[in-house]
Amino acid sequence: METSVSHYLFSELTLKEIRRIVTLREQRVAIDSWFKDDQVILSEAEKHQTAYIINCLLPYETTLMNEATIWGRAIYPMLLMSEKDDLQAHAEVPLDAEYPCFGLHGIADAVIGKCQAGVMDVPYIIVVGGKRGPEGKNPRFQLYGELLAAARINWEENPEPEKTVFGCYTIAVESTREYVEKIEAETILKALKYMVSRYVPQKGVSCDEM
Repeated sequence: METSVSHYLFSELTLKEIRRIVTLREQRVAIDSWFKDDQVILSEAEKHQTAYIINCLLPYETTLMNEATIWGRAIYPMLLMSEKDDLQAHAEVPLDAEYPCFGLHGIADAVIGKCQAGVMDVPYIIVVGGKRGPEGKNPRFQLYGELLAAARINWEENPEPEKTVFGCYTIAVESTREYVEKIEAETILKALKYMVSRYVPQKGVSCDEM
């Protein structure tokens, strides 16, 4: 007797579907409770780059910008600044993962992960850009699905009982004094760099060893 396998698109996931396929446990955690500010030190060049990003937003009404423009001006530049070694930031990354009882498919807005020959190979940090307006949905369910897909892809490369992947989502960027304070932007960059620093390269077989 064949068992049917359900397939889900990231953009269409709901809380009910997430609970159907996994046991979900959420915890409210502040940034300063999972990494200390002195664990990540920004260089002077990084501080200047962060200030430049902020200055590029100040003259504009960001609430009137579309998501792609905000991503290009603010979000993606910070992802680029958090790159390290073979971990690179890519936008619009296809993710496909097959679990024994369900499949997950779709396009991640942005991914930081290991690349091979310029192609995203193993995702490690997933970034979802939440939609605004009438079409806006809770971005967490999409993020959860993409994290599950990333965990599966990581497991297929190196099977282990537990896999750690990071994810975050953006909803809107406001050009208010509260948002554009330098320390706020630097905190976001530090959080990204901390996630990247937690990455432990998996040992694999190189071409020379085959």
